[in-house]
Amino acid sequence: MKLLPLILATALASPALAQTPAPQPSLRERTAEQEVLYFMLPDRFENGDPANDKGGLKGDRLTHGFDPTHKGFFHGGDLKGLIARLDYIQGLGATAIWLGPIYKNKPVQGGPGQESAGYHGYWITDFTQVDPHFGTNAEMKAFVDAAHARGIKVYLDIITNHTADVIQYRECPVSACAYRSRADYPYQRKGGVAGAPINPGFAGDGIGMAENFAKLTDPNYAYTPFVPEAEKSVKVPAWLNDPIFYHNRGNTTFRNESSTMGDFVGLDDLMTENPRVVQGFIDIYGGWIDQFGIDGFRIDTARHVNPEFWQVFAKAMQERAAAKVIPNFHIFGEVANEGDAGDLALHTRVHQLPSVLDFGFRAAVQATVAGSKGTDTLAALFDRDALYEGGAATALQLPTFISNHDHGRFSTDVRKAFPKAGDAELLARVKLGHAMLMLLRGVPTVYSGDEQGFIGDGNDQDAREDMFASKVAVYNDNRLIGTRKTTADSNFDMAHPIYVEIAKLSAALAAQLPTIEVKLVDPTPISTLRVIGLALVLNATTTSAPVLGSNRDTANKPGVSS
Repeated sequence: MKLLPLILATALASPALAQTPAPQPSLRERTAEQEVLYFMLPDRFENGDPANDKGGLKGDRLTHGFDPTHKGFFHGGDLKGLIARLDYIQGLGATAIWLGPIYKNKPVQGGPGQESAGYHGYWITDFTQVDPHFGTNAEMKAFVDAAHARGIKVYLDIITNHTADVIQYRECPVSACAYRSRADYPYQRKGGVAGAPINPGFAGDGIGMAENFAKLTDPNYAYTPFVPEAEKSVKVPAWLNDPIFYHNRGNTTFRNESSTMGDFVGLDDLMTENPRVVQGFIDIYGGWIDQFGIDGFRIDTARHVNPEFWQVFAKAMQERAAAKVIPNFHIFGEVANEGDAGDLALHTRVHQLPSVLDFGFRAAVQATVAGSKGTDTLAALFDRDALYEGGAATALQLPTFISNHDHGRFSTDVRKAFPKAGDAELLARVKLGHAMLMLLRGVPTVYSGDEQGFIGDGNDQDAREDMFASKVAVYNDNRLIGTRKTTADSNFDMAHPIYVEIAKLSAALAAQLPTIEVKLVDPTPISTLRVIGLALVLNATTTSAPVLGSNRDTANKPGVSS
């Protein structure tokens, strides 16, 4: 059954049926499934302090990384800007902010002509400090405190798979080294199976004991790694500067063993099998919980780290949070795929991650609202909730999303799928996608800019537009949805139709109002969507507005029936 081609999913609290809102839990009392997440890259949100745009560095953009006209460099967003816009985030109904990585990065990486900046935060050199382009640790504490004062949690994006690209290999050019396997280049031989014996007594990376890894002293088994003189002590904590704590096997092919042991697009891949590395990251990120009272972690590149690491790390982080009286610490991993729920569930069972980003949800909504599939696609997805460790209860805590900074924007998917659609239809489809995001099972996660109708040219850099007035020409030539503005303007319009819809749905969920009205444009036969205790009934056989009823009851397994 084809999904309704033209649905204006404008959710309105019904005045006739409104009741006294239920008492709201405190910030610490709220469980993960009660949150509405708002995700942004700090560099692209708001510039509250132009003095830190260059991160305190001298020279040109290839030194400090700042170039607001280029989509691959720093643009000036910072923590002071975030604090200044908390009214806007709170008005949307967000109860938690997922902050892109804020740690100190290598400002610029890449070979000649391929340079770009660490504006996104994933090229870390110092895991203990805020990047100077974003502010200071004191400003980070001020941001967390200001958010908490409003009842808004703060989640950090964390990375354990890799650091910035600092380690080089003598055998090949920068970041252009093919993966060398353990079979062809064992730890016990220098430069291959025919090489001289090294690392006597080391039993391999499968024996995760400190006594075993103490015998791994020579990193020259696959390549000859070295750290350039100018960067010998650039990483913090200091143990990260020693190549022995990295795999040093060349670039990943994203297949087989290279998926967890290869350098992710040239970045230094940590040997997370080593107990010293495990404890090192427990100390690093435990420190952020201790110092700032962080409420949760999104884990980058989680699928590229061995499961034994997560089995120890995730439990340690939850214990660290509990010790700081943060009882509902939310941890979810990025297990990027094309929608395979079984693969996602594997990481909650074998890897023992408490939760994962729901890539299956993104794929299902895209297939229906930005495609020609029926709602049975969603039914099939929700039927697989039993695969997760903990089943449906765990599925309720999966952050769901329809856009992000890697895949791109849902609005872009819609425009590509329906190139002849007019503005009204594009807006209707995008609003429907957000209604599904807000009301179906999981933790709705809104990507900054979506609520302002941003529509990009693609993924990655092409989906990382500025919320403040942009100077990037390839952003500013895009026609946004639901507004006459472009990204050349500041886009914090609290009257934008998508912002208004999300805000009303957030308020209805928070208040647990019994009914939400969903208006249809051009009624057409459609399936019934059952959400978390809220039955979204899209009756196309009548002209009356369908009803979203009941309270948000997590006791019943959500699903979709056709």
